[in-house]
Amino acid sequence: MSEQCCSSNKKDEKEIQSCCISIQAPIKDENTKCCNSKFETEAKLEVASCCSNEKPSEPQCCSSSSHNEKIQDVNSCSRKSSNELPNEPENISCCSSDTSNKTVNKQETTSCCSSQKQPTKPLNQNKNIKIYTIEGMDCGSCAKSIENHLSIHPLVKNVSVNFSTGKMKIEHENGVEEIISEVSKIGYKASLLSKSNKTANVPKNKEGNGLIILSGVLIALGFLGSYNGISSLITTFLYAVAMVISGYKPVKSAFYSIKSRSLDMNVLMSAAAIGAALIGEWFEGATVVWLFALGILLQTKSIEKTRSSIRNLMELAPPEAWVKAGSEISKKPVEEISIGDIIIVKPGDKIPLDGEIIHGESSVNQAPITGESIPVDKEMGDTVYAGTINENGSLEIKVTKLVEDTTISKIIHLVEEAQEQKAPTEAFVDKFARIYTPIVFVLALVIMVLPPTLGFGTWGEWFYKGLELLVVACPCALVISTPVAIVSAIGNAAKNGVLIKGGTFLEVAGAINAIAFDKTGTLTEGKPKVEEIKTLNVSDDELLSLALTLEDYSTHPIAKEIVRYAIEKGVPSKNGEFFKSIVGKGVQATIEGIIYYAGNMKLFEEINTPLELIKNNVQEMLSKGKTVVIIGTQQQIYGIIAVSDTIRETTVSALKGLKQSGINQTVMLTGDNEGTANLIASKANVNRYFAELLPEDKVDAIKQLQNEGHKVAMVGDGINDAPALAVADLGIAMGGAGTDTAMETADIILMADNLEKLPHTIKLSRRALAIIKQNIWFSIIVKIIALALIFPGWLTLWIAVLSDTGAALIVILNAIRLLKVKE
Repeated sequence: MSEQCCSSNKKDEKEIQSCCISIQAPIKDENTKCCNSKFETEAKLEVASCCSNEKPSEPQCCSSSSHNEKIQDVNSCSRKSSNELPNEPENISCCSSDTSNKTVNKQETTSCCSSQKQPTKPLNQNKNIKIYTIEGMDCGSCAKSIENHLSIHPLVKNVSVNFSTGKMKIEHENGVEEIISEVSKIGYKASLLSKSNKTANVPKNKEGNGLIILSGVLIALGFLGSYNGISSLITTFLYAVAMVISGYKPVKSAFYSIKSRSLDMNVLMSAAAIGAALIGEWFEGATVVWLFALGILLQTKSIEKTRSSIRNLMELAPPEAWVKAGSEISKKPVEEISIGDIIIVKPGDKIPLDGEIIHGESSVNQAPITGESIPVDKEMGDTVYAGTINENGSLEIKVTKLVEDTTISKIIHLVEEAQEQKAPTEAFVDKFARIYTPIVFVLALVIMVLPPTLGFGTWGEWFYKGLELLVVACPCALVISTPVAIVSAIGNAAKNGVLIKGGTFLEVAGAINAIAFDKTGTLTEGKPKVEEIKTLNVSDDELLSLALTLEDYSTHPIAKEIVRYAIEKGVPSKNGEFFKSIVGKGVQATIEGIIYYAGNMKLFEEINTPLELIKNNVQEMLSKGKTVVIIGTQQQIYGIIAVSDTIRETTVSALKGLKQSGINQTVMLTGDNEGTANLIASKANVNRYFAELLPEDKVDAIKQLQNEGHKVAMVGDGINDAPALAVADLGIAMGGAGTDTAMETADIILMADNLEKLPHTIKLSRRALAIIKQNIWFSIIVKIIALALIFPGWLTLWIAVLSDTGAALIVILNAIRLLKVKE
């Protein structure tokens, strides 16, 4: 027997139980059995279908779209407990697909559960990999210095330090304390990140602040003393003490940087300060290290504001929950709560875990997740998310996801991954800095030695110019110009219910000038209503019964509405078999030995069914913007069901906001007829539309826009639009809070199920691009001016340091303005 397994995204058990569609046998064959399973990343709702075949010892789970429009890659499959998956053999294991989540196979199904005996392996298979938070980094070169220092350690296998997030991922065989000690040697503080301290705030370094103040006071006393007759020996002593206090950490870090063959700013500043002392410029040397230490402190504090946006996300969900077990209620840490447990959430409290309401009703503020400003009414059967706020009414919630799998956890994970990825601009700047710094360093040494050797000026004069050039060689402001802006923008977007998966996509979004929208469920509600029924030679009930039987296994919104309408009318379903989806046209099934069809005009034209009796009716319905579903066989038509969809309330305002943001082309893509497309397009006020598209035609429409010279973004639900999302310059999925697939297929995810935040996303991206350009040009111009002032003798060491640290601070402050960008 040939069997096909499909994934159902219907909520109630009655709908879920029919998940196995047989190709050559009746759907309810004795040998076919359906059981519950769960795919973490499959469809808009929890997918719950698993087909066990005639050999119970070798079951296989697969995913397939019931209407055969798209087949999504399955990225993970989580095993259910024994009470959720009855008769589960011992030798079932779940595996993940290694195909790209942007790949779509139209007629294939992807198996996710194998019959291997190996248990499921976690994503993080190497237990030696640990994550540490690093304090004190103020630019990308700091991260590189830590990497270089630790990579030469014999017990460290692999290390990666990310400046943007302030975290280090390291695989090591030695103890945690030894790693912390190694990091402290080069002037930074490391602490192991664990579940218990992952949301801890960074402690304030009051001791460091005090030392900088003391050093500044000593320099001020020495400076004043030099103009008030104080012995030069005393003033030199004060400067020397100030240099030791402020310069101890930079010199120590410089030593280990040189040891690990790194040429970072600690090396450059230390060399400049020591060189100044050697030629008797104690005031200059002390001022250099003091300004450097002060600049580092201010930069670190400023950068910490950008990193706090992620910590704020982490703190959205409460760490404990009230768990109901029988008649007893107790408070437990969320890590100890399992799927299926019942939790109680009181009015005003945050919801601790994702789940389904089993008792009570309330309004839930979903702004922390979706950015929606208006609370959403929730009742029994509705899904709620961790981190959202229960406004009123006590709720009993059945937990559906563990703490590490909740929507907010995935958001945090995606945002952190996004911040770790380098944008093209950032990668270019890093490459430039790696070339620029060594060249200027060598040039400084040449200037110190060559001119006086050739008799041009004194050794002291050229040595001083060389020291100035060492300070100017530090590219900190340039290196920091891009990552801080990207981290700030991504943090702002996440706070507003938008996930941007990295700096690359942020930069692309800033350059977009055309946006294509899928019609159904994006511009419209995606909830069509049956408007009209026209029958030929059969009763309304008979036509609805045929339609119910044909459409019952489809997940298309129109099919679901016809099924809902028929059930509401109390119409019974017939006994159907050999169900088949015809891509972009309709469905077919065998009922009482006769093949029936439900679909559009194209379908019946292809099978040569006589259409003379209904053509006028169909054209009239289409002209009113309705979608027509024809029911019949190859020989005759039994009737027509007309449905229509309504445009979303947020669509018109969102498209207006996009045009104000500089998007000059808004395009609608739909499989609907010309009349419906024209009606919806005029209501939505899009510039143009493409109608009567098959799924592959949407890809061609995107390519056509690109060939016209547009940078194109595609907006859809992330499930049925995967090919178009992949082809577009930027893929934007809507409704990410309800589907894991949207989070994986798209480049940008709008967590709310509407377009309300899309204009803000484009505006934020463009502002980020502008600020990145401002920062880069400002950093370069400051360096050029500093270099130009060296040779006339107008630049002093302390002004050189001030220009470097000051420029870095200005760049940071300019970038963190992105945190405050509002709609």
